[in-house]
Amino acid sequence: MKFFKFILFFTFLSQFSLAQSKKNIENQTLTWIRYYNILPLTEKWSIHTEFDNRSFINPVHENVFVFRTQGRYRTNKLVDLGSGFAYFNVNTQTPDTDPEFSVPEYRGQQDMTLINDIAKITFHNRFQLEERFIQKADKSGLLNDFSFSFRFRYRLQSTFTLWEKEKQSLKGTISDEILLNYGKDNKRNTFDQNRIYAALRYHFNPNVGLELGYLKNFQRRASGVDFYNRDIIRFTVYHRINRKIKS
Repeated sequence: MKFFKFILFFTFLSQFSLAQSKKNIENQTLTWIRYYNILPLTEKWSIHTEFDNRSFINPVHENVFVFRTQGRYRTNKLVDLGSGFAYFNVNTQTPDTDPEFSVPEYRGQQDMTLINDIAKITFHNRFQLEERFIQKADKSGLLNDFSFSFRFRYRLQSTFTLWEKEKQSLKGTISDEILLNYGKDNKRNTFDQNRIYAALRYHFNPNVGLELGYLKNFQRRASGVDFYNRDIIRFTVYHRINRKIKS
């Protein structure tokens, strides 16, 4: 496991250094505003649903709207499994461009998360596979065709409690995620992107929490020589439905 993490980290460093040496890097600033809902079904099964709106700041312009739903199964305290579907509506990837149409993407996803507590810090190692169906388009509009590719994601995340009183708490999160493409249309951007994230989450009670974080996103485009360097402010409302569940 340590060797695998080292390989992923080394891959990220090499790709990031390569990208930094290029001149055609577009810097962007965005906000991601998300609502995340958890519906427990039993002690082990739950449904997770989220709505995510992503917008550019300068100039203000819609980037992507995301809907995602997944079923999750907690096998034991160390392993969590998930599978679901996501819909992306991509308006534009550059705020200076305002097309008259949006590009849809339909995505299947499966993941396995390994959970480990060390001292007072909880570590999550998430391995995720995605099947991406993106409708093709030209300058005039959408085409009656789709591109298909796989994407592999690995995220190492740590969560820790900074303050806790009765049912209220303040928690911190730090994570790093690498994303890799595989498909005939992704030969020049096998390395897709890297996401470094830090956030604070305040829970009014165990069922409602607000999170504010900063995401550094560095992404290689399909050309292989063009990059997005994105500074993202992310705000999330977490809502766990409080209901009696069966054992």
